Amino acid sequence: MIRRTCYLSARHLHHHHHHCSFLFSTTSPKPPKFHSLKSIKMEGANEITREAKENVNQTKRKIFVAGATGRTGKSIVEQLLAKGFEVKAGVRDLAKARATFSKHGPSLQMVIADVTEGSDKLVQAIGDDSEAVICATGFRPGWDLFAPWKVENLGTVNLVEACRKLGVQRFILISSILVNGAAMGQMLNPAYLFLNIFGLTLVAKHKAENHIRKSGINYTIIRPAGLKDEPPSGNLVMEPEDTLYDGTISRDLVAEVAVEALDLPEASYKVVEIVSRADAPKRTYEDLFGSIKQK
Repeated sequence: MIRRTCYLSARHLHHHHHHCSFLFSTTSPKPPKFHSLKSIKMEGANEITREAKENVNQTKRKIFVAGATGRTGKSIVEQLLAKGFEVKAGVRDLAKARATFSKHGPSLQMVIADVTEGSDKLVQAIGDDSEAVICATGFRPGWDLFAPWKVENLGTVNLVEACRKLGVQRFILISSILVNGAAMGQMLNPAYLFLNIFGLTLVAKHKAENHIRKSGINYTIIRPAGLKDEPPSGNLVMEPEDTLYDGTISRDLVAEVAVEALDLPEASYKVVEIVSRADAPKRTYEDLFGSIKQK
């Protein structure tokens, strides 16, 4: 009974151990006067506390984040941890990851995961303990002209295939507005031209989106407007696919949309485009996702 009480309380509080030990100290009877019995009693209580802690940890849900050291990925990891999730951060460079996430405790695990290296290695990285994958990868502009295609298309496809092999049923992708710009008549839009100069990035993203949509996995594809590093300002606007062609949004707000989408039935099997606007009304995530029709 004590363990059950502790477990229920701990689920609703971030500081599991403090709360548990507090419960035990108030609910257990006064210790006997004999020293030997007192030490036995304390050992017993510690054992129960330790078991309760383990039970609490077993109930924490683990999310795999690809591209975790990127600017949007880092925000996703931090918001997941703040909400009480465990996070498996897929990174290409462990040293960079340790520097990026220097202050996080046992709820954060870092694993090497290069999305361009095929799905079998990703299966090992994601493991059988991750219940969902959030993909926030992005290529780094450089000499490799095929980098956008390898990361934004083949890399995302590899992640999806790894999920299929593992039976992971939830996949959230951070994509971009204008991925279908050609079909929208936006081929001369400066943003479309600029992004596609870097190795047809948007076309690569769009192909990956189409693969996800045919995969049978419960997906949410989030297409943000131009990304800003500043804190969020204004309110979130969510539109159906292929409707937004300008505007900006804070990376932290994009991360929040991804984290909120995880558990919302309204976000299932949807492609949404997001931007923030000062004159937009404040709406709940259920309302926002609910307003977008499933295709």
